[in-house]
Amino acid sequence: MSQSISTAPPRRALPPLMSLTDAAAERLRHLYATAHAGQLLRISVTTRGCSGQAYDMQFVEKPGDGDEIIRDHDLTLLVDRKATLFLIGSQMDYRMGDLEAGFVFVNPNEKGRCGCGESFHV
Repeated sequence: MSQSISTAPPRRALPPLMSLTDAAAERLRHLYATAHAGQLLRISVTTRGCSGQAYDMQFVEKPGDGDEIIRDHDLTLLVDRKATLFLIGSQMDYRMGDLEAGFVFVNPNEKGRCGCGESFHV
C-alpha cells in the first residue's frame, strides 16, 4: 500500500478585499455616530461614466444576501459581492481639499480613469 504525496504549491494569501485609512475610519465612525446611526455603508461598482465603472456608496439598514462584510479599524462596512473582483486590495481614504471633501479609492486594479475622475476601468 503506497501513499501519494501532494506536490501542489502552497496557496498564496489573498490581499484583503478592502481596507480603510485612518482618515476614512475617522470620518466613517463620525457618520455612523451621527447622521447614519444604525446604518452600514455599502460599496458597489456601477456602470457609469466615460471609462465604464464608477464607485457607488449607499447607507443601508442591514447587509443584503449578496454583501461581503468588511471589518477594519473596529468598523463594519459592506461590499456588494458583484464588486469584489474590481475592489480586491483597494483602500478607501477620506480627503479634504479647499473646495471639496469625500471618500476616494486607491485601487490597484484600475488601469485608467476618465478625465473628470468620475469613472475608471480595469
